[in-house]
Amino acid sequence: MLLEFDEQEGLIRDRSLLDPNYVVEENRIVGRDTQLQEVTKMLRVALGDNRPPNLFLYGPSGTGKSLITKAVCKNISNICEQRDIRFGTVEVNCQDLDTLGIAVYELAERAADEAGVSVEVPKHGVATKEKWDELYRIVSENFDSVVFVLDELDMLVGRRDKQDPAFSRLLYQLSRSGAIDDLSAHISVVAISNDTKMMEAVGSRALSSFTPEDVHFDDYDANQLKAILRRRQDAFYDDVLSDDVIPLAAAFAAQTHGDARKAIDLMRVAGELAEREGDSEVREEHVRNAQEKVEKNRVLEVIRGISTQKKLCLYATATVANETEDGSARSTTGYRVYQFLTDAIGADQYHQETYVNKMKELTTYSLVDFERRSHGPSSGMFLEFQFAERPDTILDTLREDSRIDMVSPEEVQTVVKAQLRNQS
Repeated sequence: MLLEFDEQEGLIRDRSLLDPNYVVEENRIVGRDTQLQEVTKMLRVALGDNRPPNLFLYGPSGTGKSLITKAVCKNISNICEQRDIRFGTVEVNCQDLDTLGIAVYELAERAADEAGVSVEVPKHGVATKEKWDELYRIVSENFDSVVFVLDELDMLVGRRDKQDPAFSRLLYQLSRSGAIDDLSAHISVVAISNDTKMMEAVGSRALSSFTPEDVHFDDYDANQLKAILRRRQDAFYDDVLSDDVIPLAAAFAAQTHGDARKAIDLMRVAGELAEREGDSEVREEHVRNAQEKVEKNRVLEVIRGISTQKKLCLYATATVANETEDGSARSTTGYRVYQFLTDAIGADQYHQETYVNKMKELTTYSLVDFERRSHGPSSGMFLEFQFAERPDTILDTLREDSRIDMVSPEEVQTVVKAQLRNQS
């Protein structure tokens, strides 16, 4: 079977171009001319062996923040090498880092990898100060200038008993590194976040020393997404993409906050599905199947790890959103459907405040977002939830839980429609 598959003619020529994290050449970066110029202009001072300013790049996921930073740093590194300037880029994704100590050790490891040396302190069992000292030793001995790229920095919260979140303390220490006598290298920080309000949570001491230049990234529109995909269509062999593949993949991605990663991923999965089916080209049907698969896989990954109570809250709210014209769901209506569900399966029933808090927690998975609303003096205040994925995909996935599947979807739909009539 392996040999038969190996003999088949594939459709994808260069899979790296269909990896959303692959650092492409600047001529493949589309719709981000302003941001590319700003980041280049501010980081290029490293070419003269000077310290670049700190940057804060913010905007929705998949809008080019990490891509542009990596591309610019890669170009700077190439030029610095020719000028005998030891320039390094130390990048970490903070999503899976629990504490400040772990974050500092991760930075030390990445700096050591970049320099081709080893970290000489253990990951556990030593004070965070020792990890800071080791990080600064590695940087000072191996670099003239280093840019620390802290992706998804807002996810590094750390211990709850600390006054400031861990990301605030990390920024404070890194931005004050210039005052360390033994540190000869220039250090600058590029903080990247999907949360536009992250800087509001940074402590005053960190804010006064960090003082970044802000660069905003907005959503890609469908035309920009089409241009991005066209710059990567040479990932496929000639004449294997039908004309409707790129417009459809771009349209699907434009529906979910203009996420370029999703557009690229859709085209990759569509190509792989066509290959597995032995087809000679990638067509519209492959993109539609890829869209369903990508959404369901992502939702499945999130839902596997959440509690039954969160599943019930999510199911109730998604059912409401699935019945409204704009795909939104009021917290007040969602809670009444949640009450029906808990009664139906005999589960514990929490107060409305707990329901709202559990829905807020789900925003960290990028499944749902919310805004505070009021529809006039008589309606009072409520939260309005919007889903990043199609509500019906979320519902299909949640129904794989046997407890939720005990309740008839038609019965829940009847309850939702009755509540929506009362709402209006």
